[in-house]
Amino acid sequence: MGGESTTRTAPHSGGGTSSGPVGSRTGQRLSGLAVALGLVLFLVGFGWGALVYRPYTVPTSSMSPTIAAGDRVLAERIDGGEVRRGDVVVFTDKTWVSDSAVVKRVVAIGGDTVACCTEGKLTVNGKQIEEPYLPAGSLAEIKNFPTVTVPEGRLFLLGDEREGSLDSTAHLSDAAQGTVPRSAVTARVDAVVWPMNGMLKRPTGFETLGALSQPGPLRTMGWMIVVGAVLVLGGGAYGPIAKRTSARRVRSEPAGAR
Repeated sequence: MGGESTTRTAPHSGGGTSSGPVGSRTGQRLSGLAVALGLVLFLVGFGWGALVYRPYTVPTSSMSPTIAAGDRVLAERIDGGEVRRGDVVVFTDKTWVSDSAVVKRVVAIGGDTVACCTEGKLTVNGKQIEEPYLPAGSLAEIKNFPTVTVPEGRLFLLGDEREGSLDSTAHLSDAAQGTVPRSAVTARVDAVVWPMNGMLKRPTGFETLGALSQPGPLRTMGWMIVVGAVLVLGGGAYGPIAKRTSARRVRSEPAGAR
């Protein structure tokens, strides 16, 4: 005769814990996708870098202040035919050093005429070259050297620290007048990575003589690695964040009948 009375109780969750996945199904799928995509970007970035770049430790200060003694650099593997004026390259030449790679800056290529100094500046094909990468207040060379016409297929190289660098000027009495073959070049330095000084500045002083080399894909690889790491960490964090949010929601609900 009386009205029917009902009560509702919160469902039991087996001791307050759940062994199932936490968070919405869409959130779980998106977090999984983020982790998968992040791993792909991260691994591809590292793999690409290993194929394209080689690390070197520069043992001397001959390239200071661009590269100091002990700095770790990344150099893009290139063919000698890709070298252009202003490039900082890694090469091997037994007439210079018998058992080690050498790092110097290319200031002239085959067919160029290089001389020093005119008003304290290096000249290539009669044009004075602005070299902002030299140590502050230093001359383009501490000694004048005779005009050199670089043979085709060869390179004339100097260190940025002209006072103490054993570069092409130290080999002028050689049969090739201090030049080295393009084929001796194995890589072009893109960046100083330890300490993290970043990408080398473009040698704009050589632009009046021809096109400069373009930077390698190091920046792209770096962004791939960074974005990949963020996606992996963000996707992996979804589960714990969703679990904590769910636990807070359960604790905030009133206990008893509703």
